[in-house]
Amino acid sequence: MLTCARTRALLFAVLAGCAQVAAAADEIQIVTEELPPYNMTQGGQLTGMSTEVVRAVLDEIGQQASIQSMPWARAYDIALNAENVLIYSITRTAQREHLFKWVGVVAPMHWYLYARPESNISLDNLDQARQYQIATVKDDAGEQYLEAKGFTVGKNLQSNNKYQYNYEKFKLGRVDLWVSIELNALYLIRQAGEDPATMVVPVLSLPDLGGGDGLNMAFSLQTPDAVVERFRQGLQTIRRNGTYAAIARKWL
Repeated sequence: MLTCARTRALLFAVLAGCAQVAAAADEIQIVTEELPPYNMTQGGQLTGMSTEVVRAVLDEIGQQASIQSMPWARAYDIALNAENVLIYSITRTAQREHLFKWVGVVAPMHWYLYARPESNISLDNLDQARQYQIATVKDDAGEQYLEAKGFTVGKNLQSNNKYQYNYEKFKLGRVDLWVSIELNALYLIRQAGEDPATMVVPVLSLPDLGGGDGLNMAFSLQTPDAVVERFRQGLQTIRRNGTYAAIARKWL
């Protein structure tokens, strides 16, 4: 027969073990990429509009989590295959709809195909872009969208790991077109000390890329629904209480 002291010790051990399991289940891994001005590293610190929104949600729900920035293809792979992973800023497309548990929009976006002014490229539709070389980022929404439309990496798509590489290739004339989110393109051009009005022309809007939605935060499918819902509620709260609007005013 167990003594009272031994019984209490055993109960404590069981409860402690349960608490450790619960804590482990509640641990969130957050991954993103360098996509200025949405997410970017400055002075060794991760910042940007989307990053501030994600951190505001974490504060609102009392969740502790670190954020890792890495190449998009790696972040995307982790979010596809691991448990309790939050990824942002991610475009919500039909191709991705059932691959993640979606939390909500963290920032506005609009995708374009850009050309250099001196190229005199004019596009009435996407099919006309097939004859050109287009800079893309590996596994990002722009590249996936174009591949779904029949474009091919190595044929008319030139894939890179970083967005700034695309702009460098584009302005040097190594590609003809550049698929990019508008704010990202304008930011990269200005950071290079150049005027967007003299460097790029948006020759084709891609409104169906993301369905007119903004950039999102989303969880891996292996994340408990209760965790996802807690983040949804947190995002809705910071939208209602003015926190989101205050962040947006800083960046837009």
